[in-house]
Amino acid sequence: MNEGQHMQGKKSEDSERSAISRRQLVKYAGVGATFVAAAPFVGGGTAQAHDRDDDKNQGKGDSRNRVWRAGDHHVHSEYSGEFDTTKNPPVFHKGADAVYPIVTNAIMAKYFGLTWAMCTDHGGPNHSKVNLEQAYPDLLRSRVLVPEVLQFWGMEFDTPALDHHTLMIPRHDDEAQQLFELESRFNKFDAFPTDPARDTEAKFIEFLKTAKGMPHKPLVIAHHAARSATGLGVYGQDTPHEFRNGNNAAPEIYVGFEGAPGHQAGPLNGGARGGYGNHPTYGGFDQMTARVGGLWDSLLGEGRRWWITATSDSHVHWTRGGSDFWPGEYSKTYVHARQDYADIMDGLRNGRIWVTTGDLITSLDVTAKSQGRDAASGETLVVSRRNRSDVEIEIRFRPLQGKNGNGDRPEVRRVDLIVGQVTGPAANLDSDTNPTTKVVARFGPRDWHKSGQDYVIRHTLRNVETDLYARVRGTSTDEAEPLADGKESPWDDLWFYSNPVFVEVR
Repeated sequence: MNEGQHMQGKKSEDSERSAISRRQLVKYAGVGATFVAAAPFVGGGTAQAHDRDDDKNQGKGDSRNRVWRAGDHHVHSEYSGEFDTTKNPPVFHKGADAVYPIVTNAIMAKYFGLTWAMCTDHGGPNHSKVNLEQAYPDLLRSRVLVPEVLQFWGMEFDTPALDHHTLMIPRHDDEAQQLFELESRFNKFDAFPTDPARDTEAKFIEFLKTAKGMPHKPLVIAHHAARSATGLGVYGQDTPHEFRNGNNAAPEIYVGFEGAPGHQAGPLNGGARGGYGNHPTYGGFDQMTARVGGLWDSLLGEGRRWWITATSDSHVHWTRGGSDFWPGEYSKTYVHARQDYADIMDGLRNGRIWVTTGDLITSLDVTAKSQGRDAASGETLVVSRRNRSDVEIEIRFRPLQGKNGNGDRPEVRRVDLIVGQVTGPAANLDSDTNPTTKVVARFGPRDWHKSGQDYVIRHTLRNVETDLYARVRGTSTDEAEPLADGKESPWDDLWFYSNPVFVEVR
């Protein structure tokens, strides 16, 4: 972008700020307008949003003012529409698949306690132009109207050879052009007529390498990874070797998958949680995450920094016949970050993340400590081999103060500490097990003690001699392992999961 274009873009955004009044919100927000003045429904209050942060202007490792900030990187708007392909070029119609304006989603995200969110609309023939010319201006308006929520630009990428993925673009002056370049070149359905050459794993790797070479590095996270699986370990569109190959090609870009997919309100209208019609979710979580010693643990056992998130995948709210909750109403992805775009992305990139459903808890810190050092989720604790070190794991969580989106006061009934060894690269790229991973301890209410608003659990791993990782999950149920989901209410089956902390023995 040259100087003139930059000034024009700034003038455009400034004019939006001056032109839009609260009265006009009704026009843009529709059903959500009544909530615009509402304080966040749950959580600790929204922080001020800084709309002009650039991802290159933040010092890495600067932890000042970082707190747990809830968000959602998978939210659809009316720009997930339909295309009339009888015409050339195809004609786009809004609101066919998802129905809410971008700003409605932002208002509802604010209402349910989110401080960051992301618009992720489906692609299609020439949809890159729809995003650039129609959706992006609406995003700019929404940022003005709801400044308390940092609103990322990106899309639900129609990924070559795989199912959908988040493509999250860093906040910068050329963000719209960056998405246009990646969508128009690599989204498998953007070409018209459809080009089969775009739908290959080689094209997926080319996309990741192109993204890796950009000055503003995006993030790529797999959506509903096992939704097309036909059985436990019988995968569909997304396979273990594709995750490994993609992560190998761009480890700082391709960083994880949804642990808890969206569409969790399906059972409230007679459907399956997550839309997982062939093989179910487990406690609302994808089999790739929920199975102890399964695919996620297999990836972590290679030492991969591979993270999980939880999203709404909001299209149509369940009260209007859909299968969705509003952003933040049921699922939340918490990132330890400052309230700026760059640090939120840095937290997602580096695993400073935990997730929950139904607001079972509002804070979770998992820390490994030894020899006067400590490390948290996403980090690595290095210990000396000579000292045959003990490692203390501290779990600190905060229950919800008040009621969740269903009017309930959920209670944590059990917390599990899960530990697996890091043994190096798998010989089989489709390996989906880590036999070393175990639940090493289970804790009930008698095992934790109160510390201010938090509950604290401590457990010591004795004589640690091998590289390992530790992760934590908790539940409102009495299920020892999450059971396959049926048509039970999602509000009665709540879980939280941390991302791992690594221990390296030297």
